[in-house]
Amino acid sequence: MPDHFDSLAQDRAAPAGPLLHTTRLLLRPLEPGDAAAFHRLINDWDICRKLPEAPFPYPAELAAQWIAAASADRAGGVAEQFAVVDRESGALLGSAGLRLSRDRQSADLGYWLGRAFWGRGFGVEAARRLTEWAFAALPIARITATVAADNDASAALLQRLGFALTSKGAQVFQCRPGQKLPVHHYAIARDVPMAPQAAPPSAVLLVVAVALIDAAGKILLARRPEGKKMAGMWEFPGGKVDAGETPEAALVRELREELGIEVAANDLAPFVFASHPYDSFHLLMPVFLCRRWQGQPAPKEGQALAWVAPDRLVEYPMPPADRPLIPMLRDFL
Repeated sequence: MPDHFDSLAQDRAAPAGPLLHTTRLLLRPLEPGDAAAFHRLINDWDICRKLPEAPFPYPAELAAQWIAAASADRAGGVAEQFAVVDRESGALLGSAGLRLSRDRQSADLGYWLGRAFWGRGFGVEAARRLTEWAFAALPIARITATVAADNDASAALLQRLGFALTSKGAQVFQCRPGQKLPVHHYAIARDVPMAPQAAPPSAVLLVVAVALIDAAGKILLARRPEGKKMAGMWEFPGGKVDAGETPEAALVRELREELGIEVAANDLAPFVFASHPYDSFHLLMPVFLCRRWQGQPAPKEGQALAWVAPDRLVEYPMPPADRPLIPMLRDFL
């Protein structure tokens, strides 16, 4: 998989990292010029007492050092730290970031906002965007977060995003040297939906998928791009069946749009179907096999592609509806 922590040129014409947009916010790499505003916002007892690594008073020079360290961490592939900025005014509101574990299988989420920006939904907006991006762009399967036990607002934010309480413990906070304070640990896995689906709970969503099989017996998988539900998961190509379409016609259309290949309907062999309940809809998915098509599959919608041997499908994280297909394909092929 591609590594999104490559060192990038540190110049304003080319951002030194990703730019993440929401309705009201821009999450961008922290810059040296942010130091004064960063210090003014974070040098607040009610913020520092909730951040394990923040002393109080917060020295002005530490803000500049922290920003420089964030740039080095990004270049070194160990963390992604962002300035949380108002899109209209360009004002710095706070900071949010992720630090990868040693095995790069998980990342720890941290964030804070200046007091003036509390209670306006900016925190959940930034944390949701960062979590969605992380699962789509980073090689992780899990995001964790630790909050002070009395930080009810942060706990509610995480729960709203789908994070679950995993354990309780104690941790040293720099603003209170020598004391271990109670903390709560939260986590969310890649395949946990972050928000309710738009469809009503009783809706049945009909989608269609195909296992494209090449001459070597490998199967094509596509990784859902950022911005889609379950971004970062690998799946079999396909999509929704429109009103009035047959599953075969829908697949022919989807493969043309997604991969730029032409498939004849009579080259699609019915194989199996998946039936899976999600939180607010029930997915029904006919699955076909196909060994013949015209053209070379290419990503047309920003997705990554991989040709995978049947016995290695289990190594690729997939949505819950796709997982039961793995042993069937492995045994058949």
